Amino acid sequence: MPVPADRSTRTPRDQRCPLRYLALFKPFDVLCQFTDADGRATLKDHLTVPGVYPVGRLDRDSEGLLLLTDDGRLAHRLTDPRFEHPRTYLVQVERVPDPAALEALRRGVVLADGPTRPAEIELLESAPSLPDRPVPIRFRKHVPTAWLRLTLREGRNRQVRRMTAAVGFPTLRLVRVAIGLIELGDLAPGQWRELTVQERRALRALRSRNPGGQGPADGFTSRPRGSL
Repeated sequence: MPVPADRSTRTPRDQRCPLRYLALFKPFDVLCQFTDADGRATLKDHLTVPGVYPVGRLDRDSEGLLLLTDDGRLAHRLTDPRFEHPRTYLVQVERVPDPAALEALRRGVVLADGPTRPAEIELLESAPSLPDRPVPIRFRKHVPTAWLRLTLREGRNRQVRRMTAAVGFPTLRLVRVAIGLIELGDLAPGQWRELTVQERRALRALRSRNPGGQGPADGFTSRPRGSL
């Protein structure tokens, strides 16, 4: 007769194979995938950690914070729009948006795939400190540009670019700087880091959070006023 396994001696999953949680500064002109048949730059050019995959994506011409993990359940939670996780971007637009355009973005605009959720938006007084982009933005001598700080709680294809275009101010440069409490910080393009204990704890708390934004997950979506 087989002898039942002694549960007290079993090794917890996290000890057998610890889950990985990484933050990467995705550079401009890099695809959010690890292979490309056409030989274009991919995540593999900057990250060689086996078994991790991006949580969501950034467009090839967008930059900034990308989370990667081998925690499939967490990845599903972070990309499920029902959970309304905030994503914060610095957005350089052509011309200076007027108050009406900013209010339209706050309330939500109508795109081809339906109306967007309300957004948090701030017109910055000066350009943020960011690494230079290898390919300069489109420059028009007599057309000024402005920087916005924009926070969304949904993630559609090229949503930020389509939203600013819908109110008449095309996006020139787009850098994601935060996902919830996880920030890009001082990472340089192509650099990555392991998430801190506090960041991992906040992410893991998402496993028990209800959809629909019903209560922040261990502070994951709680942020002091005025910060990213």
